[in-house]
Amino acid sequence: MKKLFTLISILFFSISFSQDIDLESFATGFNRPVNIKHAGDDRLFVAEQDGIIKIVNSDGTTESTNFLDITSLVGSVGNEQGLLGLAFHPNYATNGYFFVNYTNNSGDTVISRFSRIGTSPEIADPNSELIILTYTQPYSNHNGGELHFSPDGYLYISSGDGGSGGDPDDNGQSLNTLLGKLLRIDVNNSTASNPYDIPSDNPFVGNTTVNQEIWAYGLRNAWKFSFDSMTDDLWIADVGQNAREEINQAAITEAGLNYGWRCYEGNNTYNTTGCPNSSTLTFPIYEYAHSGGRCSITGGYVYRGSTFSNMNGLYFFADLCTQEIGYLNFEGGSWNATYEVFSGNWVAFGEDVNNELYVADLNGSIYKIIDNTLSINENTLDSISIYPNPASHILHLDFSNNLNSLSADIKIYDIQGKLIKSILKDKNDTFTSIEISNMKSGFYIVKINSEDDKEITKKLVIN
Repeated sequence: MKKLFTLISILFFSISFSQDIDLESFATGFNRPVNIKHAGDDRLFVAEQDGIIKIVNSDGTTESTNFLDITSLVGSVGNEQGLLGLAFHPNYATNGYFFVNYTNNSGDTVISRFSRIGTSPEIADPNSELIILTYTQPYSNHNGGELHFSPDGYLYISSGDGGSGGDPDDNGQSLNTLLGKLLRIDVNNSTASNPYDIPSDNPFVGNTTVNQEIWAYGLRNAWKFSFDSMTDDLWIADVGQNAREEINQAAITEAGLNYGWRCYEGNNTYNTTGCPNSSTLTFPIYEYAHSGGRCSITGGYVYRGSTFSNMNGLYFFADLCTQEIGYLNFEGGSWNATYEVFSGNWVAFGEDVNNELYVADLNGSIYKIIDNTLSINENTLDSISIYPNPASHILHLDFSNNLNSLSADIKIYDIQGKLIKSILKDKNDTFTSIEISNMKSGFYIVKINSEDDKEITKKLVIN
């Protein structure tokens, strides 16, 4: 029996359409780019596997000076070793902290904090390292390596099962190792003597016989994971062994999930010796077989940008071996995947400050994911302003740059998809104000549909 997820936070975003995605060249000249992040502004930061982080400006030009060079610290002898993860602290603009995940010259994993030089936006201090966490890697492969700060402000870390093949030490199911896990730690008050704390709501807090950093387990090699910037849901793409690749999705509040490796590879049994009952496991929402040359999944993001409304709510991923980029769409009560082939070794996706998506080719280029069915000029809703956000009493919508002569239907949904408010904007209205003081604190979705069939979806936070 599978443990089923509640998908109501996704259902009302489902759209039926024929999608035509494409890639637009954005930046070139990188050496094995494996991670793309933003720091709260319009730049992208690209981590190269050998230990260098470069800055890409919004026009696609790359700064000539490296943001960080730690090649002397990074061991990248194995194909899956190196500088693998990057995450900027939510308060980076004021504290200048960012975090990296790399394998050192002994082949073991290191999670470290670095700082930029003063208030300089372009250079980090390579001598500012504060080591947060280290753990031994028994083999050179399956290092995981992704880092993300979640909306709850904690640092999440993906660790592989330690490598070799078939998880010989059963690390995925063991709660006495950090391998084969998704870890969650508090680095908001890190010092040399106390580099991190355990969040009080971690699932194994108080159990001194297990590692309390663990948030989820039963993972083989979660090379990439991400959070949906609208719903906060967690998406994990786990690389399979010989037969299946899988995508897992969970609410941010679902703690202690067991994703089943090495008992199961996807939905298929692998090695069930000593395994718990399958009813206690969380199975993927989508999996695919190693057919047609497919062999290794690269997880991405749910698209929440405003440029390409047709892509809203799609989860993007790729397969390294077939050069396919795929996306998941929930319709007809199930997750359906569409694949398109583009020439490239797709090893990482990235999201910019506006939630537009990018993908990295290991050969050295960064591309922007675009929708061929809709050009930027055709989307008449791009420049609608919704403010304040977060809000508490009144929500204002400014249509002065768009829809001056069009009516629009404005709907506000709660995160479960329940319609809370519905307002009709008259075609002569430039501004619309909505009373929200009677609405509970939390996350909401604002959907605006114009009479010419254009649509935009925005996230609203009510304090």
